[in-house]
Amino acid sequence: MLNRQGLVKIKVRALRRKVWFKTLSRVERGIIDLTIRCVERIRSYALMKTILAIVDRLLRTLEEGYLKRVERIGREIAQKICEIAWKWGNPHALIWKYDINFVKFLGVNALNS
Repeated sequence: MLNRQGLVKIKVRALRRKVWFKTLSRVERGIIDLTIRCVERIRSYALMKTILAIVDRLLRTLEEGYLKRVERIGREIAQKICEIAWKWGNPHALIWKYDINFVKFLGVNALNS
């Protein structure tokens, strides 16, 4: 169930990641803000449906931003690792940078450390 605290957490996260204004229209931001101010727990089916659609779009945008960052950082690290391994004599090292799972692994490790 969505409640005031959940909406506030999502809003703060979206503001910190700078997707609040990019993703949502003025009307959608107003709906979220008014819901936070006026409602402790959403009971209306129509309001719940609207809020869920807005929150779903925000969460997808937040997730996409993270995955893009993971991939960008992972590709940079993979490039360096591949060059070093190739110089050390590993003939298969040049194709490592095209392995998306390897790239994501490196990116997630870099972001989490």
